[in-house]
Amino acid sequence: MKLMFASDIHGNEYFCNKLKEIFEEEEPHKLILLGDLLYNKSILSFGRNNERLKTAGILNDLMEDIIAVRGNCDTDLDQELLYFPIMSDYKKLNCDGYEFFITHGHLYNKYHLPPSNKKVILIHGHTHIPCIENTKEYLYLNPGSISDPREGNPNTYMIYEDKQFIIKDINRKEFKRINLDESY
Repeated sequence: MKLMFASDIHGNEYFCNKLKEIFEEEEPHKLILLGDLLYNKSILSFGRNNERLKTAGILNDLMEDIIAVRGNCDTDLDQELLYFPIMSDYKKLNCDGYEFFITHGHLYNKYHLPPSNKKVILIHGHTHIPCIENTKEYLYLNPGSISDPREGNPNTYMIYEDKQFIIKDINRKEFKRINLDESY
């Protein structure tokens, strides 16, 4: 199974279109969105709500392929604009014998791990910083932000395929990688 992860679009129509383009090129089975989909303080403060609506339209075009969780900026208004559910704080996904705990990162993160009796594969956004961190207690993966990267990082997303997570920039260049068979 091939999965694509993206986070923190924040209502940016340009980068949401890039995400759609990448999704169509990568051809994953599912697009997993890790929250903060439509809210953008600068768009709202200047009355440019139209970009938010256009971003919602782009995502709605992909609704059959999307699994999403709620970000700290996602609201009931955002849910009203989107045709797929976004208000769950987390989802669990079993893939290739591994359990992925998928969340935004503001409630569960490497400092506040979800309850589990085994090593957690924690996947979240929120920080806008791409990361692969493997410890005894957890494997933490963050695809970074597709539209608003931080700390000098590129705009990124993440692919899971053949027991590997690969973080790529929007030019499809590999940024970071981990192989679960070798590292987990």
